[in-house]
Amino acid sequence: IVLGIDNVIFVSIIMNRLDDEKQIKSARRFWMISGIIVRSLLLMALGWLLSQKGKAVFTTFGKGFDLASIVMLLGGLFLIYKSVKEIHHKLEGEDPNEVAGNQTRTSLTQAMFQILLIDAVFSFDSIITAGGTTKHVEIMIAAVVIAMIIMFLFSPKISGFIHKHPTLKMLALSFLVMIGLSLVIEGWDSESAHELNLKNYIYFGMAFSFGVEVLNMVMRKRTTKKPVEL
Repeated sequence: IVLGIDNVIFVSIIMNRLDDEKQIKSARRFWMISGIIVRSLLLMALGWLLSQKGKAVFTTFGKGFDLASIVMLLGGLFLIYKSVKEIHHKLEGEDPNEVAGNQTRTSLTQAMFQILLIDAVFSFDSIITAGGTTKHVEIMIAAVVIAMIIMFLFSPKISGFIHKHPTLKMLALSFLVMIGLSLVIEGWDSESAHELNLKNYIYFGMAFSFGVEVLNMVMRKRTTKKPVEL
């Protein structure tokens, strides 16, 4: 569940760009089912995935990239691109007085493709990270199913909460940029990233920022000021 929080945030932001409630429900169901399937398949292939670690698929400038590195690099770059693009749309690209119709909305097919793509990246990362907890694949699959159901149940509240508070939405998008950067660094040199405990620093920064924003929200409630809506 902890490793899936960033996934929930990304999916919630995508879902907020859909047109109606039916599409949102369809996308959310697709996310849960695809998440369980992708993670289960990766778990069943965990032995093979771990055996590929260090085996370069291709080499450039004397540096080899294995399968995990390629997935991390491409996934991180996609996450950074998508997050920065979303920040631009929220702050500069959606003037209701100038934009007519639903030109900036996301179709259900686009949302499903983006969910599947980023879910594969996050699944790859979390499965490899949690792979050493047990030798029994059936236990890990059961844990994945339970975690996905819990995230599915809480995602509407998280989505609504993020949409209601613009600062949190910007923070969430900034977190995704940081996570994308960590994936790129890990894909480029995973050993150095682990030695530096890179993710610990990133998650500490995220937790501290979230704590500051919670204090801001408490103070704003006392002054009865309503937040702007992006």
